[in-house]
Amino acid sequence: MKKLFRVIKIFVLTFFLITNLVVLVFKFVNPPTTAFIQSSLSELVLSDFSFFPIERNWFSYDEIADDIKVAVIASEDQKFSSHFGFDLEQIEKAYKDIQRGRRFRGASTITQQTVKNLFLWKKQSFIRKGVEVYFTLLIELYWSKERILEVYLNIAQFGENIYGVGTASKVYYKKDPAKLKRGEAAMLAAVLPNPIRYRAFRPSSFLLGRRDRILRQMNLIGGKSYLKEL
Repeated sequence: MKKLFRVIKIFVLTFFLITNLVVLVFKFVNPPTTAFIQSSLSELVLSDFSFFPIERNWFSYDEIADDIKVAVIASEDQKFSSHFGFDLEQIEKAYKDIQRGRRFRGASTITQQTVKNLFLWKKQSFIRKGVEVYFTLLIELYWSKERILEVYLNIAQFGENIYGVGTASKVYYKKDPAKLKRGEAAMLAAVLPNPIRYRAFRPSSFLLGRRDRILRQMNLIGGKSYLKEL
């Protein structure tokens, strides 16, 4: 038993040191890829034995239009500036919905979504949720809100094999992300909940309605002035 406890202790300590180091490095170094991208590539290769290269150009926080930053916050996480990784109010609402048998509502913050895309495997489990909580706290501890938003926008999926706002803005609008207009930014934010089903190329009436709701929410949270709180 003593040997077992020693092995567990060494494993936990090693995991703690490595994960802290990785998160600290990614504070300054842009991640070359993500766990989600690699998982998606593996699925494609296994399904038809083809290789699909994914082009992803990194754009810094200042090279991304403020409108897309505000649109994503308005759509995904309006308390982004004030929480420490978790929106407890939304978590409580989601829990109550589950108890009442209602459709499950997403309660993940931008920080949590960044963690899921960057570090985690797709299959849901209690272990995965525990690791998600751990990495969310680490990222909030080490990174600024601006860095979290920068990484999220550069790794989020905006369509089939379309990752990062830079690739999305060029594919959909033939421009760099710094030149995105409000309506374009809101449309990109609108596809985030389901980037495979929702298509910015030919938006459905539902997606257009979602874009318009995001535009209204952008105004309600203060527009670009919201970013001064980060």
